[in-house]
Amino acid sequence: MTPKASADSTPHLVAGIVPDVTGLDRVFDYAVSEEMSWSVSLGGRVRVSLNGRHVGGWIVSLEPASDDGLKLKFIERSSGLGPDEETLDLCRWASWRWGANRLRPFLVTASPNTVVNRPSPTRRTKVLAEPVSPAATTLLADGGGVLRLPPSDDQMPAVLAAARLGPTLVVCASIDGARVLAARLRRTGTSVALVPEEWAQARGGVDVVIGARAAAFAPCPDLAAAVVLDEHEDTLREERVPTWHARDVVVERARRRGAPVLLVSPCPSVAAAKDRTVVAPPPERETAAWPAVEVADRNDEEPWKRSLVSSALIAHLRDPESRVVCVLNTKGQAKLLACRGCNTLVRCETCDAAMGEDEVGRLDCKACGATRPRVCASCGSGVLARLRPGVSRLREELEAAAARDVVSVVANKDSDVIDDTVADVFVGTEAVLHRVRRIDVVAFLDFDSELLAPRYRAAEQAMSLLSRAARLLGKRRGGGRLLIQTTMSDHEVVRAAVAGAPAIASDAEVARRTALSLPPFSALAIIDGDGAERFTDDLRLRSGITVVAHRDRWLVRASDVTSLSNAIADTERPANSKLRIEVDPPSL
Repeated sequence: MTPKASADSTPHLVAGIVPDVTGLDRVFDYAVSEEMSWSVSLGGRVRVSLNGRHVGGWIVSLEPASDDGLKLKFIERSSGLGPDEETLDLCRWASWRWGANRLRPFLVTASPNTVVNRPSPTRRTKVLAEPVSPAATTLLADGGGVLRLPPSDDQMPAVLAAARLGPTLVVCASIDGARVLAARLRRTGTSVALVPEEWAQARGGVDVVIGARAAAFAPCPDLAAAVVLDEHEDTLREERVPTWHARDVVVERARRRGAPVLLVSPCPSVAAAKDRTVVAPPPERETAAWPAVEVADRNDEEPWKRSLVSSALIAHLRDPESRVVCVLNTKGQAKLLACRGCNTLVRCETCDAAMGEDEVGRLDCKACGATRPRVCASCGSGVLARLRPGVSRLREELEAAAARDVVSVVANKDSDVIDDTVADVFVGTEAVLHRVRRIDVVAFLDFDSELLAPRYRAAEQAMSLLSRAARLLGKRRGGGRLLIQTTMSDHEVVRAAVAGAPAIASDAEVARRTALSLPPFSALAIIDGDGAERFTDDLRLRSGITVVAHRDRWLVRASDVTSLSNAIADTERPANSKLRIEVDPPSL
């Protein structure tokens, strides 16, 4: 155990400490005694006394003690390793990049989840595992780029190509995917550290450091290459403020080391492809690697009579040999209803927003929280039509149509583990695509709601959903079938899925974003909270910054990320205010 400094110890160094306390984003100076100076380093974790409490913290600066007579509290003890100096600088960059003005969230992410007093011994090998991807090898030799890999293709050859260059950092879209890939890599003789569990091994040095989003900040000494798998997935973005993205962190980290980055995806995001080389398989091979797609065009059906259980879907539901997954991103009983008596949409009497039916017999307003009995406010009728049924109500309809059991799967269940052997038909939000295996048919019941979602990235996210389903189903030959129910069969995302050619969707998205100056061809931030108006008033005075009201918040636009981040960093924040700044807002 590290010796604890006594009150009469001689200060040898002064350490700047960021306390591990939520909401306290300041650096405090503490004295380091001579006997403790050997055990502390930049990024290291320590215990200190703060306002009568014993709290953890990180050392973010170390300076020789001066003789100015200033009395400081001593660091009580060391709590093990934290981010090294290189990662500490990366955390500072991320704080600037996403307008955080604080280090603690990034230091937490970059630290082990247990006390690590010393790194494990280095375990580097000279294994040249096969097979390697020729396309990935070429891209890495040319400085990195984007590899458009069909969803049913194996990603491991691309990782092995990067590992031949030296220590490699691999970031996956999910921790489950990282575990599977880590196990496969170990079977080739490659030394692997799966973070956060094997943080000490990663710090000591291995061939491949692998993990989910937080692995972007994981230790990887002598980084020689970096790989981001499924970079299009939203799970790589932190939803809480600061809204950092693992892809951007990895790209910056590799840039600082002069290492190539390989971004792998079946449908690369516009941000990933911008200013980077994109390599794709030959068109015929890429098309063959996507599943067969069936489009159920709903344009000929009257909206009032249109059911989500279409004839095409019923044919699959009644096939006893088919395991079917139905995807609908609407929970509860229904999100949109109309009165059959007066033909008016059911709206909230308080805020005029659409009311839904989360529980049978009760209407709920998600905008203001108001509730009322299931009756029309205009005519008092209790006969309401469900225009957009939710998962709970839809399960009953599917059971009636399929004449077999249907299991409902939504993301907010108490357990993420389900027994997918108890039934062959499942319905749920997109979470069902992560939790059910061995599927023959994936049906998107209301794909219009994905294409028309009120987000500028709606088309990109819809393509991401299709690629996730395609990975479950496999290739056209011997694979399953993807059913898309829509009234927009000519939409570029639908056409891209049918043709097995993601470039159809990405080219249209690039043209749209360019014309509208949307990211990555500009930079956006959402600012709200106490003091937001004063802060944005000051932001308006800066060159190249535009601020407009956005609902009850403020939308800030700049020509590029650097201009936006500099403007936010250089603008003084109002005293005693609580600002919430979302750079690259995920839900805009």
